[in-house]
Amino acid sequence: MRVDEVAAQTLAAIRAGGTHRSMRRFEGAQGPRMRVDGREVLVFAGSNYLDLAHHPEVVEAAVRAARDQGCAAGGSRLINGNLSLHEELEEDLAKFLGVEAALVFATGYMANVGVIPALTGAGDLVVSDALSHASIIDGCRLTRAEVRVVPHGDLEVLDQVLAKEARPGRRVLLAVDGVYSMDGDVAPVAALCEIAQRHGAMLLLDDAHGTGTLGARGRGTAELCGVPAEAIDVQLGTLGKSLGSFGAFVAGSRALRELLVNTARSFIFSCGLAPPQVAAARAALTVVEREPWRRERLQHNAERLRRGLDAQGVSTIPSTTQIVPVQIGDNDRTMTVCERLLERGFFAHGIRHPSVPVGTARLRITPMATHSEAEIDALVAAVAEELARSG
Repeated sequence: MRVDEVAAQTLAAIRAGGTHRSMRRFEGAQGPRMRVDGREVLVFAGSNYLDLAHHPEVVEAAVRAARDQGCAAGGSRLINGNLSLHEELEEDLAKFLGVEAALVFATGYMANVGVIPALTGAGDLVVSDALSHASIIDGCRLTRAEVRVVPHGDLEVLDQVLAKEARPGRRVLLAVDGVYSMDGDVAPVAALCEIAQRHGAMLLLDDAHGTGTLGARGRGTAELCGVPAEAIDVQLGTLGKSLGSFGAFVAGSRALRELLVNTARSFIFSCGLAPPQVAAARAALTVVEREPWRRERLQHNAERLRRGLDAQGVSTIPSTTQIVPVQIGDNDRTMTVCERLLERGFFAHGIRHPSVPVGTARLRITPMATHSEAEIDALVAAVAEELARSG
């Protein structure tokens, strides 16, 4: 069978299931207003939460690094691509999070598929949440360890699994998200730490959506939950969301960093991040620490959005963060509402299986720190009207 035949069969099945996707065309600088498919709209999708992707200091840092150091690292970091910029960013990240060390990866996906197999192997155990991000799921698949998936947020089942499966000499890893990317709820980090410690398990916290946006200093869900940094064995974050750049990082002990440098295949066999990306992330981190109003305003906007939708009879449960879901259920209805909102000047992305479980299609609305209250209120009214219109 030829490639085009395989594509035709697979795509026909995807279309029949109502989950066929295509990419929209965005124009202009990343920000609260952009042109989407030729139409100027307010953007309530994506992860540029603090509106730093086009911040003047971030842009200037990237331009300066490109001019002075070029547009590529030139190779993997274990050969010739380990730049002083990489190590300076890692030192900044470790200091920001209050841990010993950090290691930068090309993407958050590559961080998870690198770190999980580095920590576990044949005969070991990895336990994850039923709503874990795809990168955690695939990281689990790449390890030869036994994998157990517990119902979302069910601490009782988690405790039972660890009580039964954990034993001396067996490596056990609990891998969870800090903020769940499609529901916007926060993991019970304090309880997870207690359970992991009681059973001798390692805890991996993927805080892609919490870093920079949550906690008194923007350190993420652990800080929000009152958990000290040293209680988290492995913390992941991205540079491409609240930090407005590209890439990801793993943070923890110096021993963890050395282990990953020597064993994480997605780090070893990838080029280092390009200088402009690294410099942009460093500049953004400085802005995050200097301008707490950005995360405060972000959470204010998210709360205003939730309250407004609730007043219209539109549920956003279980969100408590800047990720605000409006679950619709039906694929076609979800995309109809999405398209009608776009026509009205709002882009709130429709999400379907496999990004969410079958039958739970939704609008995934993500306000930014720089949206105005009037813009939030206008979106609320439009969503309520289009939901009613769609039946």
